[in-house]
Amino acid sequence: MSEQEMEKSQFIASLGKGMQVLEAFGTERQRLNVSQVAQKTQISRTAVRRYLLTFADLGYLSSDGTHFWITHKVLRFSSAYLSSSLLPKLAQPHLNQLNQLTNLSFSVAVLDGHEVVPIAHSFMQHDRQKMIPYGIHLGNRLPAHATSTGKLLLSYLSSADLEDWIDQYGLPRLTPYSITDDAQFKARIASIRQHDFCLSEQEHELGVIAIAVPILSQKGHAVAALNCISTVLQSDATTLQERILPLIRQAAQQIRYDLN
Repeated sequence: MSEQEMEKSQFIASLGKGMQVLEAFGTERQRLNVSQVAQKTQISRTAVRRYLLTFADLGYLSSDGTHFWITHKVLRFSSAYLSSSLLPKLAQPHLNQLNQLTNLSFSVAVLDGHEVVPIAHSFMQHDRQKMIPYGIHLGNRLPAHATSTGKLLLSYLSSADLEDWIDQYGLPRLTPYSITDDAQFKARIASIRQHDFCLSEQEHELGVIAIAVPILSQKGHAVAALNCISTVLQSDATTLQERILPLIRQAAQQIRYDLN
């Protein structure tokens, strides 16, 4: 038996399906019924109902008898991750320092499928001494194809893997500035790969502009992306590239050093 076959033999299919059911709940659809979950997961309605009732009995879901929704108990998982993972802890002081220097907002995000997930951030605030701790208001999921951190991390995929990613997830339009054409998107990713930073303007949300750089492992793999988020009224592309890009590149290098 090969190592891969041995690993597959250890896989618990029912547990995998249960996690699919739990992951069906997202920011775009927070309340789902049995049919909706079955459609999203391609699992039978009978099995989905049993999974939903089990999660409800365990306290991870609530229900009104028809619809189900996530409870605060799932935060135990994110809290455990943020408490145990080095990257959020190491990144936070650097984000706070960037915030103090510029009074802009910064975040570190990781790629998860077709989305990026912020794991640390520091917000622009009127009182610059009040920084946001790394464990508060995190975990918001954003579409990778339309965000600076997402496209930056996608640029570290091979051409074949990027092709598979586009085929699997597509390029939905979110604003008039979103890139939805496959060829244009691949060309954009190639440019990002060449310059090793990503500037994204109003592709995910109108009025928002951001610039991102990679945080690399010792072996040169992109483990996360660090970005600066602003508004088009406050910052333009030239300002971000000339003033902010050197700062976030230096911070990303320092985080890499801290990680290794």
